[in-house]
Amino acid sequence: MTTPSRGPEERNFSDPLRATQAATVMLDEQGRVTGWSREAEALLGYRAQEVLGQSIDTLSARTDGDRTGEWLTQLSNSEHFHHVTLRHRSGRRLRVAAAFCRLPDTVEGPTVLLSLEDAEEFKDRQMQQAMVHGIATQATVALTIYGTDLRVAWANTAARQELPGPFAQYLGRSKDELYPGSQMLSAQHPSSVTQLMSSVLDTGQSVRGLHYRGRPPADPGREHVWSLSYYRLQDAEGRPLGVCEESVDVTDLHQAQRRLALLNEASVLIGSTLGLSRTVEELAEVLVPQVADFTAVDLLGDVLGSGELAAPSSDRTGDMRRVVHRSVREGLPEAVVAPGQTVGYPAGSPQWQSLATGRPILNAVLDLSSPWLLQDPVRESRMRRVGIHSHLVVPLRARGITLGVATLMRWRTPDPFTGEDLLLVEELTARAAVCIDNARRYNREHRSALTLQRSLLPHELPADTAVEAAYRYLPADIEAGVGGDWFDVLPLACARVGLVVGDVVGHGIRAAATMGRLRTAVHTLADLDLSPEELLVHLDDLVSRLADEAEAAHPTGVEGVVGATCLYGIYDPVTRRATFARAGHPPPALAHLEKAMEFPDIPAGPPLGIGGLPFESAEIEIPEGALFALYTDGLITASDGDVDTGLERLTFALAHPDRPLEEICGTIERVLLPDHPADDVAFLVARPRPLTAESVATWNLPFELSSVGLARKMASDRLTQWRLEELSFSAELIVSELVTNAIRHAHGPIALRLIRTRNRLICTASDTSSTSPHLRRARLSDEGGRGLFLVAQFAQRWGTRHTAEGKVIWAELAIPQAEYGGEASSESNMTP
Repeated sequence: MTTPSRGPEERNFSDPLRATQAATVMLDEQGRVTGWSREAEALLGYRAQEVLGQSIDTLSARTDGDRTGEWLTQLSNSEHFHHVTLRHRSGRRLRVAAAFCRLPDTVEGPTVLLSLEDAEEFKDRQMQQAMVHGIATQATVALTIYGTDLRVAWANTAARQELPGPFAQYLGRSKDELYPGSQMLSAQHPSSVTQLMSSVLDTGQSVRGLHYRGRPPADPGREHVWSLSYYRLQDAEGRPLGVCEESVDVTDLHQAQRRLALLNEASVLIGSTLGLSRTVEELAEVLVPQVADFTAVDLLGDVLGSGELAAPSSDRTGDMRRVVHRSVREGLPEAVVAPGQTVGYPAGSPQWQSLATGRPILNAVLDLSSPWLLQDPVRESRMRRVGIHSHLVVPLRARGITLGVATLMRWRTPDPFTGEDLLLVEELTARAAVCIDNARRYNREHRSALTLQRSLLPHELPADTAVEAAYRYLPADIEAGVGGDWFDVLPLACARVGLVVGDVVGHGIRAAATMGRLRTAVHTLADLDLSPEELLVHLDDLVSRLADEAEAAHPTGVEGVVGATCLYGIYDPVTRRATFARAGHPPPALAHLEKAMEFPDIPAGPPLGIGGLPFESAEIEIPEGALFALYTDGLITASDGDVDTGLERLTFALAHPDRPLEEICGTIERVLLPDHPADDVAFLVARPRPLTAESVATWNLPFELSSVGLARKMASDRLTQWRLEELSFSAELIVSELVTNAIRHAHGPIALRLIRTRNRLICTASDTSSTSPHLRRARLSDEGGRGLFLVAQFAQRWGTRHTAEGKVIWAELAIPQAEYGGEASSESNMTP
């Protein structure tokens, strides 16, 4: 059977010493061949019979000038390999590496052993041997060989540097014994390295790039991280010889990657909201436990307030307040003060110095006998008891201003703070400081906008109106900013009441200011006694003009956007009906005592500011015991953004409308609103107070002057019935002038009405003319023109309202509470 030839790598691997693979030639003292190996035959091509007894020099490929046997003489006088050129049997030249070795003399005389090897293969083998030697003595990669018992059998120089003392003491020990308490950082492998090596030894499957953390015997005070690789060692027949471990210390790289990951995490986490306190909490969450065992963040009072920041100085340490602190241990044993309290750091403390200079203070090894700690026995005692050994204070600076300081301490982590830790914390605090300053600035603007908005909203609703009302206004969370929601209850003529809810597009001070302008406009237009659809038409014109002005001021920005929605209604307690019109706003909700809640079909007009489209109104009857709710869209979209779901929840919250209004408002708030709504929410709940039939008196009068006297008498009789005789003179004068004015300047028929509310007596005269009277001062020569002047003098208020049939002139008198209060206490003129 022919043995298959092996390549150079296989031959070298199967016989590392080359003792059985080298071409050997035996020579006698005269250089004649006395022995010729099969390897020599394979190398030079000559069979033994062809060269035995001949001089080896005959095989050399001499050039002109070479002397016979010269190369052999040089080789015999050297202890190293020499390169010579021999002649192959085929005639080609063959360069070989030759070594000369004298053997002990035999009975036949001196004997020489000549070793020959192809020069290229010899060069490759030298490189391999040099490489092996370099790996063993000079390589930076630590190599450790574990035998089949998985215990140390050999280690190169790099590996031995982690093992102080004589290496012999570590032979026969396992990896877990050399590095107790260490752990692998990958959950995909067995829990111990010994188990992992056992798997590699059994399966032959290599493992690469495994991260391993522990403390080497040569540096037990510092934790290291290594990248480990394992592969099985085996002989030429595949029998396992052990496991080789390649170990590279990647501690610095691992820490750099950890710092980079932490910075990336911080960039996502810190500043995720515009809440100042939340931003500080996010900084503490990043620092503990990744960097420190305890951290405390203290900010200056100006930062937490709404004023301008003053230049920081060391004497302002008493003005700092604890915002947040965080520890790896429950109960915060390191904390001396609670969040919200003032932190008083003594003079000379790291916090004092950092605030004064704007620079960090690193005490890698904290001296508990420092003078500043002796001045603060409480902190000194706490630090000593907890075992704090390393201390770091970093200022929080943004835009050239110091906002406060962050204090970091270590007690569970044995490693002290280093310069690399300082650089990392400075980067984190720098990012956090900018976010904190942004939050501070936004909070100041938010408070300004909220103050403006609250000043523009009604502080309390009028009590003596035709409805009992309650409301809630909840500004948006701090991220969305203050919006432009508003509401109002407006007393109107003839005991009626106007109800309005609106919402301005956008957030911030501009939205609040626009809301104030629209609310003022609604007040003015409502005083003109316009119908709901007419009021929205005028309001739409105003919003269009405001939008044009804003666009002219900001032609390229969104600041020029002005728009709003509005719902306006008028409730008449005499007719017990309400008229509503809406501009892009949700319809009102009407809750009944004995049937399901309904959303009246009010024609949906366009939002204000669109222009060119009409608004329509709808009249609905308000039954006994019912109530209606007006709201902005933020109420029904606050939970999950689904309008249908919001309306269902509103239906549930308005059930049992006979409950107190404040209780109903509380239910709406709990059922529909989250803790921090994303949009402003305003809603108004109103329970009508319809007038009883006994509180309204109406007479149709003939269109003639004799009706004036009849009107005075009927008014006097009704006031006597109502026990309001004290108002008879004023009321008769007003009634007389109103009826006289209608007869002289209008058209018939004429209707006179007296309305008695809780605190007012209202006199009205209606006719079919649309001409409005005007108050003027009559001259001495004028025979008339004093009627309305007298009405204005005696009445508390007076005015004109237009109707579909003509107009109504009305005047109000205040009812003396001493007289009317007794009657009101026993029998109200309004239904409950």
